[in-house]
Amino acid sequence: MQLYYVPGACSLAPHIAIREAGLDVKLNKVAFGAERRTEDGRDFYSVNPQGAVPTLELDSGDVLTENAVLLQYIAAQAPNAGLAPSDGMARWRLLEALNFIATELHKSFSPLFRNPAPEVREAQIKLIQGRFKLLEGKLGDKAYLMGDSFTVADAYAFVMFFWSRNFQIDLSATPKLTAYFQRVMARPAVQQTLKEEGLPTS
Repeated sequence: MQLYYVPGACSLAPHIAIREAGLDVKLNKVAFGAERRTEDGRDFYSVNPQGAVPTLELDSGDVLTENAVLLQYIAAQAPNAGLAPSDGMARWRLLEALNFIATELHKSFSPLFRNPAPEVREAQIKLIQGRFKLLEGKLGDKAYLMGDSFTVADAYAFVMFFWSRNFQIDLSATPKLTAYFQRVMARPAVQQTLKEEGLPTS
């Protein structure tokens, strides 16, 4: 398998999951510009016509896209790592969390990447802060979103925290969530991933 990624993009989530799972996956960095080329010189659009990361190319030649799907696939390759509950209400809660992060948080950041006008930026940040408040409610007093164990939902949520720092979004109104993100950042697999992508580790 190989993961196509851009440092600090949402592909950071499956990269973290891969390290948590202990899987042997090749990393292939994609350069976004007038053209999109992979680290090994391929036209990235020939791998994924959407031109988006993360993209996971399997040994069979099949290609998977969409973060929530990749995260579940990675978790399924290493069931003993406990990255995704496989049955019962816990499984549905994981899917609920993944979809909340994808649709309510991830997509809310999209306008900020396009350098919006100040008033648009301010409104979007308020929306994001409200979504983080909802995520804090889902976390409650638990160590991780699903309870005592780290799952792929935590990997995805961490990317949202990483972006919030890049866009200087104040999360002081969600102190439990801030402490949770620091807890996730301290995990050895997360530290390894950040180093591999050349990103800040603190």
